[in-house]
Amino acid sequence: MSESEERWELNYFNYFTEVEEHFQRARGTGLFLLSPLDWALIEGWKNAGIPLGAVLRGIDAAFEKWRNRKPGARTRTINSLAYCTQAVIEEAQAMAGVEAKPSAAREAAPPFSVEALREFLEAGLTAIRRQPGEHFASVIAAIEKILAELEAYYEDLEGLEQRLTVLEEKMASIARIEQTEDQLLATRQKLDSELRPYRGKMSADQLTMLEKQYTDRRLLETSGLPRLSLFYLG
Repeated sequence: MSESEERWELNYFNYFTEVEEHFQRARGTGLFLLSPLDWALIEGWKNAGIPLGAVLRGIDAAFEKWRNRKPGARTRTINSLAYCTQAVIEEAQAMAGVEAKPSAAREAAPPFSVEALREFLEAGLTAIRRQPGEHFASVIAAIEKILAELEAYYEDLEGLEQRLTVLEEKMASIARIEQTEDQLLATRQKLDSELRPYRGKMSADQLTMLEKQYTDRRLLETSGLPRLSLFYLG
């Protein structure tokens, strides 16, 4: 395993930052900001278990292919990670075909302390408690239970991440019910507008995944609900 591959694994919880910075470097514009569609796409890759290394290699492959095109056949520039989708999937499939070696990351120290984790979850809990009514009572109770047994959960961050992701999905489902038809329609129209240039580059399954991630992300943001995934810790 190369040094760069080890770095990818050891920075597993920096998945979003690594992808953003790598895309900016490949594009040659450090000040370029990713769109909500891009963040939803990254989250979809993360949740699908696509290794960070596959994403970074896919970005490089997509830009290399773009640079090798005749000038007249190029788009002016690559403005979204969606352009890299197919290359990322191909890299993930290639990596899956190689027998995985034991990961040093599994034995490495967690990238954040139990105190930092407690502060992160307590901040999220405070934000949820601000919501009117009792809609999120079960989510609040679940987070309180995690906090009460945090040292035990800290020993299995992968399991904790799965549990927190389920709670995020539950919050998004509740938030969806509270949205008006006009609010849901506005989110759908914005998504369709951003996706239009890239629909031909994605499969139906990829589009379905991206639409869900984008919609859930927007629901949480517009409802003032926090992200609970450990990928947002830091």
